Amino acid sequence: MKTVTTTEDLAKFCAEARKHPYVTVDTEFLRERTYYSKLCLVQLAMPGKTDDTGVLVDPLADGLSLEPLYELFRDPNVVKVFHAARQDLEIFYVDAGVIPAPLFDTQVAAMVCGFGEQVGYETLVKKIARAPLDKTSRFTDWSRRPLTDAQKTYALADVTHLRRIYEYLSAELAKDGRAKWVAEELAILSDPETYITRPEEAWVKVKTRTNTPKFLAIVRELARFREDYAQKRNVPRSRVYKDDALIELASTKPLTIDDLGRSRLLLREARKGEIADGVLAAVKAGLDCPADKLPSVESEDRPNVNPALADLLRVLLKAKTETSGVAARLIASASDLDALASGQRDIPALQGWRREVFGDDALRLCDGRVGLAAKGGTIRIIEL
Repeated sequence: MKTVTTTEDLAKFCAEARKHPYVTVDTEFLRERTYYSKLCLVQLAMPGKTDDTGVLVDPLADGLSLEPLYELFRDPNVVKVFHAARQDLEIFYVDAGVIPAPLFDTQVAAMVCGFGEQVGYETLVKKIARAPLDKTSRFTDWSRRPLTDAQKTYALADVTHLRRIYEYLSAELAKDGRAKWVAEELAILSDPETYITRPEEAWVKVKTRTNTPKFLAIVRELARFREDYAQKRNVPRSRVYKDDALIELASTKPLTIDDLGRSRLLLREARKGEIADGVLAAVKAGLDCPADKLPSVESEDRPNVNPALADLLRVLLKAKTETSGVAARLIASASDLDALASGQRDIPALQGWRREVFGDDALRLCDGRVGLAAKGGTIRIIEL
């Protein structure tokens, strides 16, 4: 199998790939010790039934530029096929501001085609490509050189089998008229905002039990400092301090180095130097936050969830999942159903193709215009 280590060879492969309707893509990377993923290998394959139309691209090779690959990603005439693309796309966006287009994600397509929720690549290889897949090299160190033959074989299989999977799924979508459903889902993956983490917004992902505005203001400042520090130094945010330590700091409100020394959860390295200074400054900023700048808290006047209606909506969703073959999680989340049952209407389950599959009947159920009846092992919608 060919390993590309020069820009010239990469350009030759990409030029040939641009003559075809699609190319399959995968990556191997490391992220345990960094904030941003370290790209270690790119796998590519053109249409065909043999391995000789696939290559391994070594981004760690001296002097290799990935610009020919990015030109291929920008080509509107070649579909770029991934499986579970989000992390791969984040790498390319962070590295070069490029998001491959047009894009096809076989995991999303498989969820629409009846293969269940977040179906893995190995499952699709077995069910569609009818081939075995050796996963023994999955957790190896992809930054070490030279790569072993086992690593290369494993890596190439991630794009060669993907060709058959893509051809099968795209044909199924065309047959059922569901290609536009997948396109709606891929719009999220194609949006640069998906891959941008702003330090001032990082606090939203921190789970807390206390939601008083002043407490949340300190959480916001601590999360902002941690995210900014981790991004600038390319270290995992957990190496700065973990969420449990952040919550502890927001509760104890340390104002001095001595106060930090009494923390139970803060890493020893974070009790001195830049991190300690940043923590103390963040706590002070949170405490000094003006009232009109405090984080907003969800309104307690939000309509209560009707538990009986929420249960009926779950039954309806199960019925729709069975009849459409689309994974329930892709149609509506548990929070979508609770929101519907509390009277909210601005939710994803009532938009686009989801409304066609589930949303319209869900609204009719909420409005009391239809009911549900069991017949054998199926659920029927009854007009009232």
